[in-house]
Amino acid sequence: MFDKILIANRGEIACRVIKTARKMGIKTVAIYSDADKQALHVQMADEAVHIGPPPANQSYIVIDKVMDAIRQSGAQAVHPGYGFLSENAKFAEALAAEGVAFVGPPVGAIESMGDKITSKKIAQDAQVSTVPGYMGLIEDADEAVKISNEIGYPVMIKASAGGGGKGMRIAWNDEEAREGFQSSKNEAANSFGDDRIFIEKFVTQPRHIEIQVLCDTHGNGIYLGERECSIQRRNQKVVEEAPSPFLDEATRKAMGEQAVALAKAVGYASAGTVEFIVDGDKNFYFLEMNTRLQVEHPVTELITGVDLVEQMIRVAGGEPLSITQDDVKLTGWAIENRLYAEDPYRNFLPSIGRLTRYRPPAEQASGPLLENGKWQGDAPEGVVAVRNDTGVYEGGEISMYYDPMIAKLCTWAPTREAAIAAMRDALDGFEVEGIGHNLPFLSAVMDHPKFVSGDMTTAFIAEEYPEGFEGVELPEGELRRIAAATAAMHRVAEIRRTRVSGRMDNHERKVGTDWVVTLQGQSFDVEIDADHDGSTVRFADGTSIRVASDWTPGDQLARVSTDGDMLVLKVGKISGGFRIRSRGADLKVHVRTPRQAELARLMPEKLPPDTSKLLLCPMPGLIVKVDVEVGQEVQEGQALCTVEAMKMENILRAEKKGVVSKINASAGDSLAVDDVIMEFE
Repeated sequence: MFDKILIANRGEIACRVIKTARKMGIKTVAIYSDADKQALHVQMADEAVHIGPPPANQSYIVIDKVMDAIRQSGAQAVHPGYGFLSENAKFAEALAAEGVAFVGPPVGAIESMGDKITSKKIAQDAQVSTVPGYMGLIEDADEAVKISNEIGYPVMIKASAGGGGKGMRIAWNDEEAREGFQSSKNEAANSFGDDRIFIEKFVTQPRHIEIQVLCDTHGNGIYLGERECSIQRRNQKVVEEAPSPFLDEATRKAMGEQAVALAKAVGYASAGTVEFIVDGDKNFYFLEMNTRLQVEHPVTELITGVDLVEQMIRVAGGEPLSITQDDVKLTGWAIENRLYAEDPYRNFLPSIGRLTRYRPPAEQASGPLLENGKWQGDAPEGVVAVRNDTGVYEGGEISMYYDPMIAKLCTWAPTREAAIAAMRDALDGFEVEGIGHNLPFLSAVMDHPKFVSGDMTTAFIAEEYPEGFEGVELPEGELRRIAAATAAMHRVAEIRRTRVSGRMDNHERKVGTDWVVTLQGQSFDVEIDADHDGSTVRFADGTSIRVASDWTPGDQLARVSTDGDMLVLKVGKISGGFRIRSRGADLKVHVRTPRQAELARLMPEKLPPDTSKLLLCPMPGLIVKVDVEVGQEVQEGQALCTVEAMKMENILRAEKKGVVSKINASAGDSLAVDDVIMEFE
């Protein structure tokens, strides 16, 4: 076995590999750019080597620089993680020439399966069902439009070397095909150094289900069940689970056997994933094969007990698989939520900055006992596991140069319902401040009836949130629980304020029992009867809720028992109350005396400023190009400019007809959120 492994990656996946290597007694080497000097993976590794400036194309994907780091450290093997050089055949060849083991598949498998065009042809030759499309290279936008018409709209325009949603566009007409071709080509060149594009039919109402395979160099190959990855936004997975709530055992077996056969056809050795599109009748079509570790691999590990990183390292070391297909048992249910640095209230646009607060829920390692990667027995009811794979820490920076992922939060339980319930609690207890993040959206998905039922497609987000995410409207029962909790919390804070030293003589302040709680447009008149063990909060209609908590003023997380049910609230202080975040809702809660509430109702409502004649930058990013000129008349939907952020190009369009009166930015300018790009008459 190897003594030292270099991880040619960064962030959470580098930290993930380091954990397994440490468990195996293998020393680790991290590489880092200028932006990652203080990164968590650098701190965790046994040693670290600097490889260049922040942009990935000047550091993490420069093969010569990574090879220099390998020579400096004396590493015997390299784990590429995902993204960057993980599916780069030239990198694997360079390692082989240096006599360094690649913790991944052979070069031939990378070349044939890592290239989407070649892999489609191989799949067809192997009689694997594939989606109709054009497998040849496409030279320009005109050819892309012609091919799209021959296939029939809608079509998917994809980068041949793509992954992670980069270089992908759906086109429904000629104009979108033309624009999508150029944007996909640009993103592919920037992210992968390969701008080849192909086009295939876009299957409507699809589910995205993938099979995890594991093969060794001795001709053995197995599949470890499937992962349901249908909750996607802009072709980027957001929520994954294993197993799929849709598949039956017969379909699972057919997909698994087909995936293993495809892997063996190219001499695959290591962990890999074969992705399928599955329609409502359980017909499945080969999509692509990822010749690397997937972002969502933890859910497979949780239901099988197999450490995929460990297996990859052992296969790279020449060991045969110690697991047969009969050993693979799918136990319980696992769900993964990807926590991204993006603002759901701004159409999920990237957010960068410092993590002023980062407190993930406590990890719980529970479930059936493991021995040699196999489940031993069943888990008792009520047992759950919580896992958080991350590459950040409180006080660290979320950089504009890399993927916006903060963490992958996973829960495991004996049933899907219990795994969802555990995830709801874990999300409620996850504290993140300083940047925009998608925790409210993830909480909303976990409560959405379609997700809870398991009846979703890859169009889930587009269909259920067509106007973007605007928060959650909580039902009255939940509002009453929060009103009771915050009233009791406000009383505690008021009592504390009466004890402040230095007050004037003869000015003793008394805390009353009657309060008016206002939230989400509703007001509740309550009376608080407090005792040593908690408070009974009575509403005007005669109902009451018993509240108990150890919350103290200043705590940013409150765990409140309301009639015996636990309520987890993220708490921020505002004038006259709290900012409360719970179950995807972001609430301003005011707790006032009856007289204060009466006066508050007379206050005028503050209106937001008029920005209807301004184009504001929706995210921190770089202006790639400006498509219009001063004095030009623009139509609704017309492209105005392109902003690049976190490796993604975003085309900003006119919301209505108008004339450009002023342009404040040009190509190459770096802008902050809400900077004015242009003005209109």
